[in-house]
Amino acid sequence: MLTKILGLSLFLLASQTSFAATTDASTSISQALQHEARTDANKKRDIARKPEQTLAFFEVTPEKTVVEVWPGSGWYTEILAPLLAEKGKLYAAHYSDKFTLLPADYMQKGRTEFNNKLASHPIYKNVTVTDFAPLADIAIAPASSVDVVLSLRNQLYMFEGETSLKHALANFYKALKPGGVLGVVAPRLPEHLLNTEWKKTGYVPEQLWLTLAKEAGFSFEDRDDMLLNPKDTADHPSGIWSLPPTLAGTDEEKAKHRAIGEVNQMVLKFRKPQE
Repeated sequence: MLTKILGLSLFLLASQTSFAATTDASTSISQALQHEARTDANKKRDIARKPEQTLAFFEVTPEKTVVEVWPGSGWYTEILAPLLAEKGKLYAAHYSDKFTLLPADYMQKGRTEFNNKLASHPIYKNVTVTDFAPLADIAIAPASSVDVVLSLRNQLYMFEGETSLKHALANFYKALKPGGVLGVVAPRLPEHLLNTEWKKTGYVPEQLWLTLAKEAGFSFEDRDDMLLNPKDTADHPSGIWSLPPTLAGTDEEKAKHRAIGEVNQMVLKFRKPQE
């Protein structure tokens, strides 16, 4: 009887500790969401992007070392930088000139805008900018130094075929510590469109991520439906760029696509096994 009571007590203590850790992390993310460095325009997209739930799902906490892959203009950097500023570390693996499928001036413009953001507020002083191109042998961070790699809404891996995604996954795997998390948010291609010319649309089959991540050595751990949008049929004239916030097309098409909302996204969590 005493053994059962002690076992129950230990279980309850562990549960309370886990709950407290989760609550503390959530509170820290909530605080980062309200940081003064965030723009009002970016805050308005929190409803569609659900950053608090997304980062919590990927186990991002203030003491973690994190790589943000292709941060673009820094939408998530505005959240990650204040979250990790005191106890953690943020690497921003931005465009590399070794990625040849985007115009050089476009990538340079993107990096310049990102660098200007980093210079705009002291909260970004500890962000380390590195390079990333799917097929290039460039370290996004020191090997086995990272707790979480985040690939958030990046759709360009497939522009160079499956080989580019394989190389990208190998790069992520190398950067992660044993037990580290790869968090993927990506436009999800419906299964009935697998036989179409989908590679230039920005949508990617979920099964492709699952298969290639497993081949790279990752264990698939979990998925979440928080960013699914059933209104998104994934058959738009300009692919994912038809939908907000890009809204490519005529005024009539923009009105139609604005009513659909943001892209249907899969949220997948992978883990590098413990050695």
